[in-house]
Amino acid sequence: MSETPLGDVNLLELTKEQVGEALRTGRLTIAVFGLGGVGLAVASVWLRAGARVIGVDVDEAKVKRIASGDVSHPERVVVETIGDSLRRGFFRASTDGAAAVRSSHVADIVVPLLYGPGGPDFGALDSAVTTVGKNMRRGYAVVVETSLPPLTTEERVRPMLEELSGLRADADFALIYSPERVLVGRAVEDIEVRYPKVVAGVGPRSLALAEALYSGIARAGILKASSPRVAEFAKLAEGVYRDVNIALANELARLARALGVDFTEVAGIANTQPYSHIHRPGAGVGGHCIPVYPKLLSWLGCLRGVSLELVEHARLINELQPLEVVGLLLRELSGRARKRAKVAVLGLAYRGNVPIPTLSPTYRIAGELARLGFEVIVHDPLIGGDPQLESMGVRLVSDLAEAVRGSDAVVVATDHEVYRSLDPCGLAKLSSRPGLVIVDARDVMAVTECCDTTYVGVGRGVKCGGGRLSGSGAR
Repeated sequence: MSETPLGDVNLLELTKEQVGEALRTGRLTIAVFGLGGVGLAVASVWLRAGARVIGVDVDEAKVKRIASGDVSHPERVVVETIGDSLRRGFFRASTDGAAAVRSSHVADIVVPLLYGPGGPDFGALDSAVTTVGKNMRRGYAVVVETSLPPLTTEERVRPMLEELSGLRADADFALIYSPERVLVGRAVEDIEVRYPKVVAGVGPRSLALAEALYSGIARAGILKASSPRVAEFAKLAEGVYRDVNIALANELARLARALGVDFTEVAGIANTQPYSHIHRPGAGVGGHCIPVYPKLLSWLGCLRGVSLELVEHARLINELQPLEVVGLLLRELSGRARKRAKVAVLGLAYRGNVPIPTLSPTYRIAGELARLGFEVIVHDPLIGGDPQLESMGVRLVSDLAEAVRGSDAVVVATDHEVYRSLDPCGLAKLSSRPGLVIVDARDVMAVTECCDTTYVGVGRGVKCGGGRLSGSGAR
């Protein structure tokens, strides 16, 4: 795939200008390990910079789909870039990681790191590193973008690569840690435009190569960390900050409801102070990142004899927030016959306007309601099917009218843009059931009339009933 014989290229010996020229002219081939949402976006960025890319994944069905041009991704730029690069021969997908390493100059590892009952699951990372270590050569470069507990690159990845290859990091090959900092849905823009690219090397030669590789990509600049452990820690700290902040918002929202005020208004006023950045309350926290990062740091803290009490308590608050939402619904339904009551949960995606359900709070909301005997139906306009919901006996539909029709209650669990245009009267009309209960767990609905519904927002002191609004936060 490359015009330059692979055995003749030692990236550690090239100047910054030579690396940039090789990247721009398609003489550099990069093996991207992991073709999930982030991995495909990373592959697209390399392709847009001029590189040739071999995408590697263990999922044979996924590889076949991508190889045939069937690229499923929420970003149009990713779908178009991969499709165009397939036609031009600049991209191919494969399950053969060994061959990909032997046919490339750089391995970019973007595989997931999961957290299980025993702590972090390094299985996918170890598998990718093993494949790279057994097949790389002198002058090769390894980039790790997976979010990792601090010290993983230096004390796990480096020894594995050196032992398997017989080469020395920073002397014979480059080892770079450069965490992905993206939101799926705008990942390409995040990498290329929004954020500085954080890079760290196990030594000065690796760091210099990292700067050379990314200088032509990240328009916001390069941010060089003093060590991989600093870059690893910084990436997790970003996510933990958000988790703690969301937990604070969820807790303050409870008090706002009790006081009859709208927490959106409270936070809006407070955040005009430059040191205040209060987040929004919600149904809980989902996704690949924020629910996992606090656990990675707490796990490492336990190993080092450091207790992260605030981090762990915030994580507990957010894990229990779906039950808080269920509790709001049960309180409004109290005194009614709940037998065979139908609840429509709006939104399966963990975040608005993305088709990704990973660790979504909706799973716990729907599961708890089903356990209590309700008939539960979930609506999401972006997700076509879901095995986890099916295992609970919960239907997933894409038609809003179908979901709400005949429902006794509606829970807004995701802040999809389409839900922002909903209102109690419109939902009451779709439901055709008297006394519809609406729990807005994202505080996104505009409420001006009630139309025989009861409405409560997770952070609002607004309740409507009997066709009237009440509470100082009514709007």
